[in-house]
Amino acid sequence: MAIDWRWRLGSGAALVILSPVLAQTLATIERPQRVLPLPGALDQVPVLNSNSPEVVQRGGILLSTFPPAGKANPKAHLNFAFRDRFDIFAHHIAKPLDPQDLTPLYLGILAYNPGPKPVTVNLIHAASYLSQPQAPFRPLPAQQANDLGQIFAGPGDRVMLDILQQRRQPGWPAQIVISPGSYALIANLPIPVEGLDPPLNGRSLLIRARSSGEIYLASLARFGKEPPTLEQWQQTLLEGELVTPRDRPPTPPHQGGSIVYGRVAGVALGSRWHNPQQQPIPIPEVGTAFSYPISSLVAGRLGTGQIQTAPLVRRYPDTAYAAHGNYGVEYDLILPLQNTGDRPQRVRLALQTPLKFDAPGEGLRFFAEPPNRIFFRGSVRLRFRDDHGTPQSRIIHLVQRQGQQGEDLVRLTLQPQEIRRVQFTLLYPPDATPPQVLTIETLADPLSRP
Repeated sequence: MAIDWRWRLGSGAALVILSPVLAQTLATIERPQRVLPLPGALDQVPVLNSNSPEVVQRGGILLSTFPPAGKANPKAHLNFAFRDRFDIFAHHIAKPLDPQDLTPLYLGILAYNPGPKPVTVNLIHAASYLSQPQAPFRPLPAQQANDLGQIFAGPGDRVMLDILQQRRQPGWPAQIVISPGSYALIANLPIPVEGLDPPLNGRSLLIRARSSGEIYLASLARFGKEPPTLEQWQQTLLEGELVTPRDRPPTPPHQGGSIVYGRVAGVALGSRWHNPQQQPIPIPEVGTAFSYPISSLVAGRLGTGQIQTAPLVRRYPDTAYAAHGNYGVEYDLILPLQNTGDRPQRVRLALQTPLKFDAPGEGLRFFAEPPNRIFFRGSVRLRFRDDHGTPQSRIIHLVQRQGQQGEDLVRLTLQPQEIRRVQFTLLYPPDATPPQVLTIETLADPLSRP
């Protein structure tokens, strides 16, 4: 069974931009326009972000926020307690060291209540899928209506689609009660490889939760023919070491040269980017456009100076310094578009994947014929009133390659002085490559058809 290249190399390979030599051989299109900092900010919701090592070949500790006291390997425990709202994100691949040993890998999310009272953990939304067979990578058109939520390619794409629709996947409990001084399993999920060629499989997971009291969390890995018991997971936590082999270490901040972003294993601060105070946004002049970056990061600020990456309040020394890519982060934007002129104007909104750059420039650059390297694969949701005043809610699945301009998500005709609110929402998929831009353009022909 064929496996997408991202599972062969690890989706971190997607964070490596096409080499400058190769990029220079491809014809580009220059789009002179403004790129503006995205309004709003990340919230302060902590996220257990388990993504390193991405390829798991041995059992042990992937990420633990437990206190180090009493553990066989104290350096594997980051000592951070979760309370109230928090997220759990995990994205790992099973690849056996011995191709003849096809014992399933299990991913466990273990919780502990250190307090004297029971703690209730409510699972608000939750989803987890395997690459094979639940969400295989497959070729899809650049843009498709996805209101029924049946279009996806890859487990990250499918998980984000479920959470975008505010689902709790069947099989997840609504709540888990943890007794004082006790452990509980939030997840105990297999990543099987038997029957796959090559024996390689991946799983993505995202949970939005709320806890009534303090808890510690750990993401753990064990191999076994049966699901590990709670006692076995406790043994892994207490006696286990960090899973090896490790991922490539990241480039230290402010160091020159090429950047290795590294993979994340830690507690990120930020689950959702939103703009709670919405000021009217004057649409651009006729025939011009402006863009907002989505998931901008170090060396990819698109000239805005804005880094949207969620900071890490806990991390291991050999893992990423920030949650580059903002995998699993929700972008929920209210755009009050305003026609400040005295004539009707036709505007379009598009998500685009320009060539990555950092310092201020003259606009955006795209490939005339984008290479066959997918940089974004996921769904977005748009809510707005159409030109007849009818409320609309649309989910659209997108597939974009490096340097691809992207098709229209919607076109609207704004009357003179009209303010039209458009809500744009996406959860950044873990197999995408940042940054993208959300572009607003005023068309030269206001009467052109969508």
